[in-house]
Amino acid sequence: MAKDRPVYMGPRLRRLRRELGLTQADMAADLEISASYVALLERNQRPLTADMLLRLARTYKMDMSELAGDGGAEQTARLQAVLKDPMFADIDLPVLATGDVAVNYPGITEALLRLHTAYREEQLALADRGVEREDAADAPDPVAESRRFLGARRNSFPLLDDAGEKLAQEVEAAGGLAAWLKAKHNLRVRRLPSDVMAGSMRRLDRHRDAVLLDDALDGASTQFQLALQIAYLEMRRDFDALLKDGQFASESGRRLTRRALASYGAAAIVMPYTVFARAVEARRYDVEALARQFGASFEQTAHRLTTLQKPGQERIPFFFLRVDHAGNVSKRLDGAGFPFARHGGSCPLWSVHHAFERPREVLTQWLELPDGERFFSIARTVTAGGGGWGAPKIERAIALCCAAEHAHRLIYAAGEAPPEPVPIGVTCRLCHRSQCMARSAPPIGRDMLPEDFRRSHAPFGFAGG
Repeated sequence: MAKDRPVYMGPRLRRLRRELGLTQADMAADLEISASYVALLERNQRPLTADMLLRLARTYKMDMSELAGDGGAEQTARLQAVLKDPMFADIDLPVLATGDVAVNYPGITEALLRLHTAYREEQLALADRGVEREDAADAPDPVAESRRFLGARRNSFPLLDDAGEKLAQEVEAAGGLAAWLKAKHNLRVRRLPSDVMAGSMRRLDRHRDAVLLDDALDGASTQFQLALQIAYLEMRRDFDALLKDGQFASESGRRLTRRALASYGAAAIVMPYTVFARAVEARRYDVEALARQFGASFEQTAHRLTTLQKPGQERIPFFFLRVDHAGNVSKRLDGAGFPFARHGGSCPLWSVHHAFERPREVLTQWLELPDGERFFSIARTVTAGGGGWGAPKIERAIALCCAAEHAHRLIYAAGEAPPEPVPIGVTCRLCHRSQCMARSAPPIGRDMLPEDFRRSHAPFGFAGG
């Protein structure tokens, strides 16, 4: 009969001892063992026996499951995800070895994870730096700072997902968001006319113990604003902990990022990770159906789909884009490695720019980049504002994009053979498709041909095309 595998929990035991403020001699006295034996346990030179686990639980009034933890599963998953970076492609990194490092050396693992996050953030900053120099006096760009922070972390914050799930359970037990605010913070919810709110959608009135909402908000927006208020009340320490590792040249960049984290937290309350991730698979990523199930808007639901990369519970990685009629990008979130241009317009052949011609209709499209990489995209218009006669509103278009290999899992691509993909480029200045009639500029670094050599309707002819 096979014997049970010895349990080594040295790093976890050392962390527990330090959290309790004990020396090895103190812990040894509490457990009635020698200090040298504690040292051996912490160095993983002796296994932690069942008897020793019971002593720890009894002595320090701890739950056994809390002491055992998850066996380092989350740290292992995070480390394995980082080691998939192309920069490590030539290094032999066995899965078992990765797991051993994560379990036995959690401090080193956390240090590596932080270093990699800082590296990715700096890489994104380098991509922006050249353009920032062309702007006025190297002034910091708060939007770019915030996007770098989110992009370096692939818009995934398990800390906020866990906090959101816990709050969602409390909200459900209380009977809803408004009931929870009343029970937990003695705040009542009041809806007031837009002119009284003076341009605010939501305001916390401490003097009257009330959360004030614009009565022009629809159901999904009302729910989200209440969840956002809860996020600000309950997740401040989580926001601070996450922002501490960011690199910001301006206070505006930090504030924009805090707003983004708060919106993430609100979405985690309205669409709790575990429940939402299960629903996503059950409904095959049908954004409209998911929005109805969770009482959210199409945009809120699409946005939430980009965040489902919690280690061990990953779903399809998506790229998200929001543009206006003029092609200005007001939101961009990358969880799919889509090489969207960081500066300048996107390709006019992408269906997100044609969504305005067919409002509220979901448009699907297969895409192929110049390097042969293929993606599947859905696009649809969304409306912000309105809510009453004469109330200003704006139409935007959003796109969700995933690698073509995942498309069969989406209801939008079910039961059909992929058609010939539309050839697009990242942006005209980086695209080398010589026959593209939609081109607005020649690619950087290519010599223009004389007019005599033009043989097509393409607006630019260039050497090597």
